[in-house]
Amino acid sequence: MPFAKAGSLPLIEISIADQCLRYSYKDTVLQFPVSTALLGAGEEEGSYKTPRGWHRVVAAIGANEPLNMVFRGRRATGEIYSAALAQEYPERDWILSRILWLQGLEVGHNRMGKVDSMRRYIYIHGTPDSEAMGEPK
Repeated sequence: MPFAKAGSLPLIEISIADQCLRYSYKDTVLQFPVSTALLGAGEEEGSYKTPRGWHRVVAAIGANEPLNMVFRGRRATGEIYSAALAQEYPERDWILSRILWLQGLEVGHNRMGKVDSMRRYIYIHGTPDSEAMGEPK
């Protein structure tokens, strides 16, 4: 889907091909490297793939938490990410600082039934600075 200026509403586009998040608001466009799902694109529940299509942020979590706060199950753990903590828990999928929980807007494609992005807990979230961005993970 081509990127369009958002006008008066903010717009976020995730490009799987470019591994890039583009944020547009009024006359400002910002770009950030991201890492989408290692298994590629797909909407099916349990697929561990990045859903496509239009989404909205349904919940913003962590606004009052310090940078590098660790989240598990959308709850702050009280831990602040560090290399030592990562070494202690190497199996964790690190979700840090903030969570933008997404809801699909296209019934049958990314909303409702077995393709529901929100029920799949699809997020935009912080990761450790040591994680390479720009390639699927």
